[in-house]
Amino acid sequence: MLEIIYQDDWLVAVNKPAGWLVHRSWLDRKEKVVVMQTVRDQIGQHVFTVHRLDRPTSGVLLMGLSSEVGRLLAQQFEQHQIQKTYHAVVRGWLTGGATLDYPLLEERDKIADKFSAAPCAPQPAVTDYQALAHAELPVAIGKFTTARYSLVAMSPRTGRKHQLRRHMAHLRHPIIGDSAHGDLRQNRGAAAHFGIDRLMLHASALSLNHPVTGEPLVIRAGLDRVWQQMLQQFSWQDQLPDVPRVEFAPEAVQDKPTE
Repeated sequence: MLEIIYQDDWLVAVNKPAGWLVHRSWLDRKEKVVVMQTVRDQIGQHVFTVHRLDRPTSGVLLMGLSSEVGRLLAQQFEQHQIQKTYHAVVRGWLTGGATLDYPLLEERDKIADKFSAAPCAPQPAVTDYQALAHAELPVAIGKFTTARYSLVAMSPRTGRKHQLRRHMAHLRHPIIGDSAHGDLRQNRGAAAHFGIDRLMLHASALSLNHPVTGEPLVIRAGLDRVWQQMLQQFSWQDQLPDVPRVEFAPEAVQDKPTE
């Protein structure tokens, strides 16, 4: 059972666990537990995806309950009319906040894009970010005698593949647990010392105008056990007061080393 965080006659939103695929994919043809089919079976009707979250990312996943509503929602995403709020734990001390305008080349998969044309010019990619808290713990990882981490809020203005992960890596503050763009040594250290063995990126909220009623709507997704344990270990319990905590959550499907 997935946690349904919003549902009406037109929309449904769930708190996607880390490690779950949104829908069946060539990435893992044997994977049978995916969000779309689980939600369909849970509510007894078809759902229509309008955006996606990477497999290792947790948080708000919004779906339409008809193809027409799905089309309207997809249009809002394409026109950047929906505000997305993410939270992440990154390596090091990231201070202050800014808007990062750093174009990104399109990421292509070796299998899915095998016959695609050569990459074109970098595409515009813009992310607003704000450091919220810092922690320094007496744990030696790599050449450093202590481990430093930052809690960061991010809001992407564009929707490039792995945009937040690549932007944080560009700032030399990769997201902990990022196997594609992060620091392998830091990832291993966080897993060994703090039990953080996954990508620490959470889609906390979506803010939009309802595609049918036009009413303002904010949908929030709670933090799972890994996040809650991390907040306690880093003395960040008072951070993220607007993000609920999840008491129970389904076990995540094991993520693959290469996403």
